Amino acid sequence: FERADIIAALKVSLIVGLASTAISTLLGTTLAMGLARHRFSGRAFVESLLYVPVVTPEIVCGISLLILFAWMKVALGITTIVIAHVAFNISYVTIVVRARLEGMDRNLEEAAMILGANEFVAFWKVTVPQLWPGILSGALLAFTMSFDDFVITSLVSGPGSSTLPIVVYTMVRKNIEPSINAISTIILVVTALMIWAADRLERRDAPQGAR
Repeated sequence: FERADIIAALKVSLIVGLASTAISTLLGTTLAMGLARHRFSGRAFVESLLYVPVVTPEIVCGISLLILFAWMKVALGITTIVIAHVAFNISYVTIVVRARLEGMDRNLEEAAMILGANEFVAFWKVTVPQLWPGILSGALLAFTMSFDDFVITSLVSGPGSSTLPIVVYTMVRKNIEPSINAISTIILVVTALMIWAADRLERRDAPQGAR
């Protein structure tokens, strides 16, 4: 905590992580709702696209995004890092939230509408409370993926936008010092706790068919 460069990198990582998580959670939840509740042309193609960021090597995703930003003449920085993280985090959020939706009983929503609630009220009062653990689980997973990412971030970051993993890698290349061990331990513990929390949230009160 006495290192100014480490604190600055931590701030960048938190900004990128929180921004990409918020955007990914909103878009991923909306996409999951659309895929789970509606039938439309091209649905199978959209579903297949969800798994592209998951199975594609990070170096390929990073180079593709770098080429895209260069073609669009977008200056590399925090904005491009956030866009890149959103690009792969949407898939994780959508998959987690959709799994939760698939196991939910829609009869509860229909019962609420029969009793006088409109679609918005039924969604907010009935669907969201059941879906909330899945949304929060997807958000935690997205933040973990964003905070720990190195390969893609290193390709789309610019001057003054180095995240904590990039700074740690730079420190390792120069000299192995005790602070690196401390930072790595903290990152490992925090990441493990967040993954554990996401898993517990996903399993908590999950419908039988979704476990």
